[in-house]
Amino acid sequence: MTESRIDAQVRVVGAGLLGASIGHGLTARGVDVILHDASRASLGLAIDYGAGRAAAAGDDPALVVVAVPPDAAAEVIAAELAAWPNATVTDVASVKSGILAELEAAGADVARYIGGHPLAGRERGGAISARADLFLGRPWVITGGAGARRRAVEDLVLELGGIPVSMSTEEHDDSVALVSHAPQVVASLLAARLTGASDAAVGLAGQGLRDTTRIAASDPELWVQILGANAAPVAEILTALRADLDAVLAALEHPEAAGARRAIAQTLAAGNTGVARIPGKHGQAKHFSRLVILVDDRPGELARLLTEIGELGVNMEDLRLEHSPGAQVGLAEIAVLPEVEQRLATELTARGWKIAEAYA
Repeated sequence: MTESRIDAQVRVVGAGLLGASIGHGLTARGVDVILHDASRASLGLAIDYGAGRAAAAGDDPALVVVAVPPDAAAEVIAAELAAWPNATVTDVASVKSGILAELEAAGADVARYIGGHPLAGRERGGAISARADLFLGRPWVITGGAGARRRAVEDLVLELGGIPVSMSTEEHDDSVALVSHAPQVVASLLAARLTGASDAAVGLAGQGLRDTTRIAASDPELWVQILGANAAPVAEILTALRADLDAVLAALEHPEAAGARRAIAQTLAAGNTGVARIPGKHGQAKHFSRLVILVDDRPGELARLLTEIGELGVNMEDLRLEHSPGAQVGLAEIAVLPEVEQRLATELTARGWKIAEAYA
């Protein structure tokens, strides 16, 4: 175990997915983590899984991390600031401006509050889904603060493998409206169209539908809170999206009209431009080549493929799997640097693998 940047007690309030994951990550680094949750069952489960320990007399945390639902965050942060007058308090809530405004209105000691938001999560919540590497390589926004208190939060982020990103509260809320909150609404609307579809139609679903609806499995109760707290920026983005959709609809309703096909093409091309800006591995917006490889539906075949890619000295930048119901093969989409694509395809073919598709 390497030496930790954090040599003081850390109190984590909220033993759900994010709170328990923070606990696991810090505990693995030898940090004394004190867990608290309003639910004794959730607290006990997180402790049983090794995310930290229960509070005890004499505890004196230097850092408090509030990991509760957005609608309770300001109240809990204020309570923690009052309970631990020497501690720096941060949070993981996905909306920041409203929380800061509530704290200021309540007269809380906001000089000791440093806003935080890790851009990480899973479709499933709770302590049972927590993992120590949840934040590895993920952006973690830090808003406000300066000096030793801000450094304490930066150390927390670095200790958990995250990437600190500085933003104002307003910039943060506008940004997550675009990259997180509006996509949740769009994915949910698209997935909702499946409820009335026939089994035959749903059976044709491929990776494209899975990609665009994956986050529709998220917790509705949590997202009602998030969207309500960040309503104005989200509404602005969805209004612009509605205008774009109206333009596409007009072209589709009269596909033979002058300029209709061009309007559709420009929409799709704009999507190409936008998706190219999404950061990939290690936060780099780098262009990768992709190989689609057929993998027999037998135990150990995927592991064998990944092992052989490693033996060939090729670093895999991304991996996606697709398996259609009833099919005897799956598709493994491997992203690699363009300069190694041809060599990897040749070497895998020589080893008996079938390359279904290769594209840049």
